[in-house]
Amino acid sequence: MTEEDKIILSWAKKIAIGLALFLIVCNSIVIVSAGQRGVLLTWSAVSDVRSEGLSFKIPFMQGVRGFDVKTVKMEVQALAYSKDIQTVDSVIALNYHIIPEAVGTLYKSVGMSYEERIIQPAIQESVKAITAKYTAQELIEKRGEVKEGIKVSLAERLLIDNIKVDEVSIVNFDFSDAFETSVEQKQVAEQDALKAKNKLEQVKFEADQRVAQAEAEARAIKIQAEAITQQGGEDYVQLKAIEKWNGVLPSQMIPAGSVPFLNLTR
Repeated sequence: MTEEDKIILSWAKKIAIGLALFLIVCNSIVIVSAGQRGVLLTWSAVSDVRSEGLSFKIPFMQGVRGFDVKTVKMEVQALAYSKDIQTVDSVIALNYHIIPEAVGTLYKSVGMSYEERIIQPAIQESVKAITAKYTAQELIEKRGEVKEGIKVSLAERLLIDNIKVDEVSIVNFDFSDAFETSVEQKQVAEQDALKAKNKLEQVKFEADQRVAQAEAEARAIKIQAEAITQQGGEDYVQLKAIEKWNGVLPSQMIPAGSVPFLNLTR
């Protein structure tokens, strides 16, 4: 082996050692992102939980699985039945987060598939349990109350597995076509009944107005009659006629008639 070959071999060894050290160092560094926790696995067994930031592990023997502990949103479709045996097809939106201190326990029990194995079944059971307490009509009218019931039930179920419920929303309630048709018919009937009631009240109001007007006219006639009697009867009538006379005598006289307004017997 020449001197040149020895130099090349020496450099190759140095490079190999350098690469090995670089890989070891890189494999020893763990960076846990913000909003996550790192589950430290030693030969695939949970041995520790690492917080956000930089930490270290034993190369090739330990590994880290990142768990998101920020609030996560998911939507699940749930099929249930109301108290009056109506089909209720709903879409539930859930905001949740994993309790950071318990990610190791959660990983030991279900691994990374906790949504499929824990959360989705819990939503299904909670929706069925709560909707069964209400009729289909009540589910529509008391939507806020139903939502709170589902939230409380779901929170109790998920907390057992160290999952915290932040908020629950009912995105949609769908019922059978027959039920929706009956609801529409009921609404139409209620609107027709309201129109009829309003019409009846209008007719009654108009009738009351006519009665009031007739009573007022009757009182006016009575007052006029009393005034005429009090002010001289016929003389009062003559006076009113004179006030309206234009001063022109009739061009023709009826036989045995008299000149208007002149009473010659007095």
